[in-house]
Amino acid sequence: MFDNMHMVTNRKKTPSASAPRGDDSPAKMGNLPRGEHAYRHIRSAIQGGQLKPGERLREVELAESIGLSRTPIREALARLESEGLIVHDATRGIMVAELDYSMVTELYYMREVLEGTAARLTAQHASEVEISILEDLCRQYEAALGNEEQLAVSNRQFHDTLYRCSHNRYLVNMLTVLHDALSLLGSTTLGNPERAAETLKEHEAVVDAIRNRDADGAEQALRAHIRAAQKVRMKRLFAGSDAR
Repeated sequence: MFDNMHMVTNRKKTPSASAPRGDDSPAKMGNLPRGEHAYRHIRSAIQGGQLKPGERLREVELAESIGLSRTPIREALARLESEGLIVHDATRGIMVAELDYSMVTELYYMREVLEGTAARLTAQHASEVEISILEDLCRQYEAALGNEEQLAVSNRQFHDTLYRCSHNRYLVNMLTVLHDALSLLGSTTLGNPERAAETLKEHEAVVDAIRNRDADGAEQALRAHIRAAQKVRMKRLFAGSDAR
């Protein structure tokens, strides 16, 4: 949510940084104000993992890599800081934000609340066509089992579609900001085959409840799904702490 874009950090270009995809395609980016252009480029690189938590960002190098002056870069960085994706460290300067244990716990709590609400509203308001699309996305996810990259894409499509099927623009906006912050956690947990298979069952449980117009059941199924994902994420965080 990036082919051929090269972002500069730590006085060198990050080899894996690439251009934005989807709504952030080069053609569409060319029509944007310069500050918005810079914002989307940098945000996409953070979301895609080309700019990693803790990496230092320098205005001059970002301006050179994106092909803009420092003014829109500065505007973009200020906006990203207000959203929590970057921070200003007194010692290291401007850097991509890092999430600690407490922050991750808080994010997953909000995710459970907001996504649970989205599932409830979807059960109440989604059209038959929208429900069939959610069912199709479950099948698409199932076909991707064994392919971690495709699973991550399919998983995000399922959740994004669910948000929109809630027919509440304010909720969708809040969830978008939340997922931007969650991108700081790094790679998906779906590389674990067991977790990937469990996720399919959890998605299907949510959609079954929505199909039956069971708002309570849809919310509870979605909340259970987020708690299961959080458990796997926390185990990974603890394992990383032990390794250090």
